[in-house]
Amino acid sequence: MGIVYADVRLGNDARPELEELNVTALVDTGALYLRIPEHVAMQLRLSQKQPREVQTADGRSHLVPYVSPVKVSLLGRECVTGALVFGNQVLLGAIPMEDMDLIIEPSRQKVTVNPASPNIPLSLAKGGG
Repeated sequence: MGIVYADVRLGNDARPELEELNVTALVDTGALYLRIPEHVAMQLRLSQKQPREVQTADGRSHLVPYVSPVKVSLLGRECVTGALVFGNQVLLGAIPMEDMDLIIEPSRQKVTVNPASPNIPLSLAKGGG
């Protein structure tokens, strides 16, 4: 499929008076979470929560900070999530992608809204009732 990037806006949902950041994120549906570099977490003044243990592709484990509440905006859609703090670039994983009901168009190598729900994000809630 190739490497897919998206222009994303990040903010601190608990501190709307702070300026939001425009960043380019690597989109990786094989990753679960939002990942941000330390300087982004500091600029947004995000609150640290309990750290997370992360296993990287080389099999090593790392203890990394986990911060929230991160507001993620893309293509007119928003979600609020936590983020792992490590690495040198923003990575948009499957959880925020699902929350905003976004998909990757492989032929065009870009992120787009789910064509089945073009006007508002769709969430599936089965069972219960």
